[in-house]
Amino acid sequence: MYTGIVQAVRPLLDVARHPGHNQFTIDLTPALLDDLKIGASVSVEGTCLSVTEIEGTHVRFDAMTATLERTNLRCLQAGQGVNIERSAKMNAEVGGHLMAGHIATTADIVDISIAATGAYIKFRMPPEWAKYVFARGFIGVNGCSLTVADIEDNVVTVNLIPETLRQTTFTRYQEGDLLNIEVDHHTMVLVDVVERTIRNTLAREQR
Repeated sequence: MYTGIVQAVRPLLDVARHPGHNQFTIDLTPALLDDLKIGASVSVEGTCLSVTEIEGTHVRFDAMTATLERTNLRCLQAGQGVNIERSAKMNAEVGGHLMAGHIATTADIVDISIAATGAYIKFRMPPEWAKYVFARGFIGVNGCSLTVADIEDNVVTVNLIPETLRQTTFTRYQEGDLLNIEVDHHTMVLVDVVERTIRNTLAREQR
């Protein structure tokens, strides 16, 4: 599990493409390397990946085809920075909201401003996932826990404070780029239960 508070933006040193998977090599800081072991889970741009190799400060992760198809990791190139968060420890403060690192979908940016004041991103969600997003609710965007400012016609608006701009990769994104989206699991369960209840009630009434 993760808290949605990005700990660092770290350089992606290499992307090795293999049949069925890509291997990413990321340079981590000593703090991020502390007690890191093979098999440990790390959030990379919001996607939960397992450590496969550690060589000094260079850490490697494999992303299978299914993960690449569902996330923007397929777009990453060597030389870019990536959002990093180590998995949360027991009794850790949850500054954002609990996240699993399981990306639901990608969303394309339709408008973005990274000005020092009034920064925001607007992105279009697929309708089947937009139904789980509500104004003032939580949403995970590239591993960052953000509050939904508005949603209209499947377009979600999130505002970005200067600290978020400083601590994340959002400043490199442009209109048309893809974002990794994780919807709030509790909201998803609630919406699905309500929809199923309504369908069952209507079915009984039509008998």
